[in-house]
Amino acid sequence: MAKKIKTAFFCQKCGIQSPKWLGKCPSCSEWNTFVEEHTAKKETGKDGYISSTVNHPKLISEIDYSNEKRIITNDKELNRVLGGGIVPGSLILLGGDPGIGKSTLLLQFSLSSKSKKILYVSGEESEKQIKMRAERINKDSNHCFILTETSTNNIFKEIKKLQPDILVIDSIQTIHTASLESTPGSVSQIRECTSELIRYAKETGTAVFLIGHINKDGAIAGPKVLEHMVDTVLQFEGDRNYIYRILRTVKNRFGSASELGVYEMSQDGLREVSNPSEILISERDTPTSGVGIAATIEGARPLLVEIQSLVSTAVYGNPQRSATGFDTKRMNMLLAVLEKRCGFKLGAKDVFLNITGGIKINDTAIDLAVVCSILSSDQDISLDTLVCFAGEIGLSGEIRAVNRIENRIKEAEKLGYKKIIISKYNKLSGAKFNIEIQKFGKIEEVFRILF
Repeated sequence: MAKKIKTAFFCQKCGIQSPKWLGKCPSCSEWNTFVEEHTAKKETGKDGYISSTVNHPKLISEIDYSNEKRIITNDKELNRVLGGGIVPGSLILLGGDPGIGKSTLLLQFSLSSKSKKILYVSGEESEKQIKMRAERINKDSNHCFILTETSTNNIFKEIKKLQPDILVIDSIQTIHTASLESTPGSVSQIRECTSELIRYAKETGTAVFLIGHINKDGAIAGPKVLEHMVDTVLQFEGDRNYIYRILRTVKNRFGSASELGVYEMSQDGLREVSNPSEILISERDTPTSGVGIAATIEGARPLLVEIQSLVSTAVYGNPQRSATGFDTKRMNMLLAVLEKRCGFKLGAKDVFLNITGGIKINDTAIDLAVVCSILSSDQDISLDTLVCFAGEIGLSGEIRAVNRIENRIKEAEKLGYKKIIISKYNKLSGAKFNIEIQKFGKIEEVFRILF
């Protein structure tokens, strides 16, 4: 008699299991996300990683972690984004659009190792294809080993022989375990393979990098529980029409979750950009209206970004509001403040806002630069190219204090700016700066000086 195949339905968003198909997921409330998968496990019981130790309860005072030191890589941007290096035994998930450079980033990192033994497991490319990629980025290493395999059983057999310090899996959607009969990339396969890698990483202290595909919405493909299971989630983003790539932290159990790393994509691979402020600010021969420079902070890194605005009379009935790299709702709030508190009639005008370099800024300290650039375009009066701004705008029109103001001032001074405008409520430590600092409490005072 033929063996009956057991199936179940899984939500592709949150991973919840159901015995029948449902139109709406009861857990995440998404529609049409349930797919049918095989769930029967094979009876071998010997596939995948088998734990060989048994843990016992300990007092927290008895736990010693003094010997656990972070692994410092040759990639300074990666070190910064991870919070100062790789934590042994951590699981790091890297996601990004197809062709953005995820495999190039981790292969380049693997080949740059001088002391740590790294195993690069690829389920998408052959050994010859990886060799071609390595020659293109002009890298060679005696510590990087390549394995083209998709079965976790075979992968762990090779890991046991090699005993690597760092493991790279490219990608988690191509890996499958023989203990499940479902296809690679399914919810159950991704969850089971990740669980085996977590048990291996935590027991042996080996750091594991996972490359994850993303869906059309930009989220990492597979169940959302995958992001909860890993220690760190990194997002590699950027427009493929531009040469710059941004490595952003989405989740980090061992450091800040708002760090930023900048790379430049070239024929020879990815190059670290140590001073991203220089690439985020355009060089102009003549002053242009609608351009303002904001001093912002991403994680621990101060940045100066250029904000471009265009204000024009609305041709059609409804004025258009569009923002690239900035929250459109916040822009509408700032426009309402300008109209209510300052008397600028912008309700019947189109307003377009762009943050150069293709990055997204969530720091409210760029509010002052945003409103100054909008009014510069509206009045067609250019701002001084050597003036930058750092201040949050309140609903009553006041300029609120922002955090870590001295780091912002030092970054502006380093890049050669002559003046920075901040809130008068910011308190400075008394350090001397070679840049003029002007403090204001209301945005009307700033406009009176600038225009």
